[in-house]
Amino acid sequence: MSILNTRERYGAMAIALHWIMAINLVALIVMGLYMVGLPDAGFDTVKITLILYHKELGLAALLIATIRLAWRMRNDLPTLVSTLPYWQKVTARFVHLAFYGLMFALPISGLLMSSAAAIPVSAFGMVDIPDLVAPSEDLFRRMIQVHRWLGYGLLVLIGVHAGAALMHHFVKRDDTLKKMVSPRSAR
Repeated sequence: MSILNTRERYGAMAIALHWIMAINLVALIVMGLYMVGLPDAGFDTVKITLILYHKELGLAALLIATIRLAWRMRNDLPTLVSTLPYWQKVTARFVHLAFYGLMFALPISGLLMSSAAAIPVSAFGMVDIPDLVAPSEDLFRRMIQVHRWLGYGLLVLIGVHAGAALMHHFVKRDDTLKKMVSPRSAR
């Protein structure tokens, strides 16, 4: 089992980073959707606790995205299935680039939202991240909307990505999904 990618398959590191990020992003989405349904009145301790965990997971996502991008830039990318039409290859690359954009934009928009609200963000309980912008109620409200719509965009991309992977596996019966499940499972 190779830790590095090859032109035929992903290595153990890329696979681990992919699935760690996938679990993290799904947890963030579920948590975010649940939190917004909780009442603001009275500053419910459950909502505050979830917001704090959401911020910690968001910072973890930013860290993992940085590591993933560095890894991706230093390793080969496995080739796409040769029988794919050109438009599907372009779409696959676009979806991956959009994922990277959202993996950075979502945590940054969350940090901007917290800064605008003058709410400190702790990096894993070790250090407080300095405010990125001056407090502003107007900016805070706008960043809530930006963060929300970026989250919805991420949800759509996850659906497209998972749907395409399942289509390749069950309909086309090629090795696309197997390349990301195990470094040994692809032919």
